[in-house]
Amino acid sequence: MSGALLGSALGMGPALLFCPGDRPDRFGKAAERADAVILDLEDAVGPESKTAAREAVRAATLDPERTIVRVQDASADGFEEDLAAVAASPFRTVMLAKTEAPEQVDRVVAGVPGARVVVLCETARGVLAAERLAAHDAVVGMMWGAEDLVASLGGTSSRDESGAYRDVARHARSRILLAAGAFGITAIDAIRADIADLEGAHAEAVDAAASGFGAKAAIHPSHVEPYRRAFAPSDAELDLARRILHAATLQPGVFSFEGQMVDEPILRHARSVVERAASAQPRER
Repeated sequence: MSGALLGSALGMGPALLFCPGDRPDRFGKAAERADAVILDLEDAVGPESKTAAREAVRAATLDPERTIVRVQDASADGFEEDLAAVAASPFRTVMLAKTEAPEQVDRVVAGVPGARVVVLCETARGVLAAERLAAHDAVVGMMWGAEDLVASLGGTSSRDESGAYRDVARHARSRILLAAGAFGITAIDAIRADIADLEGAHAEAVDAAASGFGAKAAIHPSHVEPYRRAFAPSDAELDLARRILHAATLQPGVFSFEGQMVDEPILRHARSVVERAASAQPRER
C-alpha cells in the first residue's frame, strides 16, 4: 500500500492542525485553515485550564469527520475526565498522548464507545510497542513525537546543529511508518517546531509524503500551505501517473511505457500519486 492509500484509514487530508482545547475562539479558524483540527487537552493546556478545555470540547460544533481530540496519557491525572468530555462531545477520533501499550487503547475505547484511536508514540516504550499498537482494531492512525521521545531517553534535543533529526529520532520515525504500513493504517509525521522556517516545513513534508506518511501535524496555520503543497504531486507527476494507469488498462502484465518498464510496484506508485492529488485538495467548508 502507498502512504496516500493508507491515509484513507484516517480520511482527513494531509495537513492536521493542533489547536488548544481552552481556546474555543480559535476552533473555527483552525477548521477553515486546515484539513483537520486536533483539539488539544494535553500539552497546549495548562493545569488550571483543563476543566475549561473539556467544557469547550463538549460544546464544540466542528465537523466530527475532520476533528481529532488529543487526550492526556493514560497515567495522567484527569485522563478519565478527558475521556468523559470526548464521550459527551460529537467527536469520536481520539489521539492518545504517550501511548505505550494496547491496554491503554482499550481504556480509550471503554471510555469513548466507538472511538477511532490515533496512537501518539513519543516515548521509548511507545516506539518499541509500535507493532502491537498498530494491530489494535480501534487504531486508525499512528503519530510519532520527537522531543518527548528524546526527553524520555534523557536527551536534550532531537535535532543536531544542522537541524536534521538525530539517528534515534529517525529510527523512531521509520518504526512508526513501518508499523502503520504493515497494518494498513495512517502514519502521521511529527510537527515541526520551527514556525518561521516555511521552507524547512515544506522540505520535511515532501520527504514525509514520498516516504509514505499519509499526513503531517502542524502547530501553526502557516505550515498548512507548505504541507498541502508537499503532499500534492506536480501537474507533470499527476499527468504521468494517469497516463501510466491508462496504458495499464490496454495491456496486461509487465509492459514498457516511454522507455520505462512498468510492473505492479510502478502501478502502485502511480495510484498513490493520484490519491495524493485528491487528498491534498483543500476541503469545501
